Amino acid sequence: MADQTLPQGPSRRSFLNWFLGTTAGAFLFSVLYPVSRYLIPPEVGESTAATVTLQIKPDEIRPNTGQIFKFANRPAILVRTPAGELRAFSAVCTHLNCTVQYRPDVSHIWCACHNGHFDLTGKNVEGPPPRPLDAYVVNARGSQIVVSRSA
Repeated sequence: MADQTLPQGPSRRSFLNWFLGTTAGAFLFSVLYPVSRYLIPPEVGESTAATVTLQIKPDEIRPNTGQIFKFANRPAILVRTPAGELRAFSAVCTHLNCTVQYRPDVSHIWCACHNGHFDLTGKNVEGPPPRPLDAYVVNARGSQIVVSRSA
């Protein structure tokens, strides 16, 4: 009798099992990796810029108006008072972090979230905000406006 032995080595079934398992793993990775990158955003360091030069020219800001701009990673507001003086403040309300706006009809900086009012020095004068807005230093240099943190 002849000795019949099966060839040793990988069988077709084990190859198909390996191939299907690898394909399923690659598919799961290709779906879950982008989802995890979306759900867990990368850490972004806060800008430490102490000065910003605005694209707005001083003569473009009329008296009794305000303009929102970006200072570091947060909004800020540039106001030209009815007397013509330029002032800048953080545009983040000290109550619930809403963005404030300038209201020329009352010459106040106003938070629409809970009707908070700030005067033109940044002091809270009406509503729920617990403290004044952070003030910035404004310098008009020729045709540029430079805003910086107070010293």
